[in-house]
Amino acid sequence: MSQNQKTVRPAAGKLLRGNPVVAVLRAGHASEYAPVIAALAAGGVTTIELTLSTAGVVAQLPLLLEEFGTAVDIGVGTITSLAEAVEVMDAGVKFLVTPITDLAVVEAAAQRNIPVFPGGLTPTELFAGWNSGATAVKIFPASTMGPGYVGHLRGPFPSIEVIPSGGVSIDNAPEWIAAGALAVSLGGPLLGDAFRGGDLAALTQRARRVTKLVAAAVAARNAASGAKK
Repeated sequence: MSQNQKTVRPAAGKLLRGNPVVAVLRAGHASEYAPVIAALAAGGVTTIELTLSTAGVVAQLPLLLEEFGTAVDIGVGTITSLAEAVEVMDAGVKFLVTPITDLAVVEAAAQRNIPVFPGGLTPTELFAGWNSGATAVKIFPASTMGPGYVGHLRGPFPSIEVIPSGGVSIDNAPEWIAAGALAVSLGGPLLGDAFRGGDLAALTQRARRVTKLVAAAVAARNAASGAKK
């Protein structure tokens, strides 16, 4: 992208801004998704990433989008090519997530005003995704860096928005929010055994817990920011 060309950057969805938690779902088949999504939504987690590595995702997308409507933002992750991105955008997904920094995917989503969260780890990868129009960049795998990495990135890139993914737990999610993350992305620590016959009521309780913890962290961060002004 030319330095003289203005970056097109889609805004984060309203639901994610209201509760900055992304649930990452991996199952044996996408037909298993609906009851788990409903249980998460009951606990306040309404931004749902369906992984493209799960069988049947593209076929199930229209059904899931119709079933949950505007109550849940359904996006697709594990996108590794422009063709995959275009296919799911055409199906109506609300956001895209990639495990890699593919600038063609970022720019295609930005041009269609679809929030996109490209994955990366190094400053070079993360800034490249951000500079190409990412809504936020996904620090992946986040467990290798820790929440302090957000502050280090903000030194050279003060406006960059980040979402940690990979190794984020319910208990340490507030630390990432306190460090300045736009949101947190959780898979196994939140989903637990939900796709192995686990108690969906327990999943709803975990969703409520992370929602409460993250909301408190956002409030504390906002209060601290206001006190500095």
